[in-house]
Amino acid sequence: MIKMRTRIKELRARYELTQDELADIVNVSRRTMLYLEKGKYNPSLFLAYKVAKSLHSTIEEVFIIEDDGTSSPDGDALNLE
Repeated sequence: MIKMRTRIKELRARYELTQDELADIVNVSRRTMLYLEKGKYNPSLFLAYKVAKSLHSTIEEVFIIEDDGTSSPDGDALNLE
């Protein structure tokens, strides 16, 4: 299974930004920012870029993809039988 976690909250704290402030910078709602922080929303590439740039980071530094090896490239679980 592929999961995504983020470092948004940690990086926001580093730059002393609230969720509201970061949401305003990247032009999304605070609710969207909350869902992004909690990994409940997968951003578009453009939004991921804007968030990362706003936090003086790369996309890879902000959004961490974790794959436990049980998923195929198209997102289906591997059948090893």
